Amino acid sequence: MIPVTKTFLPKIEEYNIYLKRAWDKSWLTNRGELTLELEEKLKKHLNLPHIIITNNGTIPLQIALKLFGNNGEIITTPFSYVATSAAIIWENCKPIFVDIHPEYLTIDETKIEAAITPKTTAILATHVFGNPCHVTKIESIAKKHNLKVIYDAAHCFGVNYNNQSVFNYGDVSTCSFHATKIFHTGEGGAMFCNDKEVHHKLFYSHNFGHNGPLDFHGLGINAKISELQSAMGLAVFDNISSIFAERKKVVDFYNEKLNFSNLKSLKIRKNTEWNYSYYPVIFNSEEILLKVQSELLKEEIIPRRYFYPSLNTINYVNGESMPISESIASRILCLPLYVGLSTPDLEKIVSIINKVIC
Repeated sequence: MIPVTKTFLPKIEEYNIYLKRAWDKSWLTNRGELTLELEEKLKKHLNLPHIIITNNGTIPLQIALKLFGNNGEIITTPFSYVATSAAIIWENCKPIFVDIHPEYLTIDETKIEAAITPKTTAILATHVFGNPCHVTKIESIAKKHNLKVIYDAAHCFGVNYNNQSVFNYGDVSTCSFHATKIFHTGEGGAMFCNDKEVHHKLFYSHNFGHNGPLDFHGLGINAKISELQSAMGLAVFDNISSIFAERKKVVDFYNEKLNFSNLKSLKIRKNTEWNYSYYPVIFNSEEILLKVQSELLKEEIIPRRYFYPSLNTINYVNGESMPISESIASRILCLPLYVGLSTPDLEKIVSIINKVIC
């Protein structure tokens, strides 16, 4: 079987070196030395002032919305994983969808202002498949209307935009360290910001509101990562250069061998250093997509319809029609992409797709 993705696992001996340190100290949670070490390594690698590692990638969105949502309307994208919209509703806010750019697939910044009302409190936008939003325009709109900006940057580890980490943009930026991601801790995530006061709020919010063992800054929740997860993160981080290099080889193969006369790929925004996080292709129709998917499945090749469906169509959202997002969601398919995907397997995938779409 060829899955759409496969978790990168370091050599178990590499993992055990870090794991033994937690074992020897009998310290498995509450920000032990492995978590602190991982945060410092990631700050240095990404050139960021602040990072808070969390136990998953969704809870940073919830914390940011708890701080900035104020039970208001949140302008967001219909083209994202369900966690983006679910977090908004979970925090008693209302998602207001704005359609997407047909090539970049990120929220269409030219349509945001028309969606702003007196109830709008924030913009929550997704950098889709590691492709940055138009962050400068969004920042300008947010300042004009006194709104906060939260970025769902779940796919963005290693992405640079305008010569800096994409995590540097927005009032809060979040990332997923889920097992399927380029950098992972098995299950985990992170939140980033540049403002010291906001960082302070994020920090105590992720640890029950604690200010020392007996005092509290304010309301908080448990978003702490364990030392077992941080051990995995440290072992994966030691291999990060080869992970990027191997994924780039797969992307380069697809770029060279797929027949793009009847197929579209993701357009990466200019001035972006991309991270090879996913390989989505857009077919001319859903009918062709389903035919390709069927032929791949016959050979035990498992692509993924991602993102599907368009979030405005989910039953608990009841959003307005978003024609571009709905169209793209019906025609987009993510192809297998992971470290260790062999050339013969890639040739098989490409051959099936080219044969169907020719």
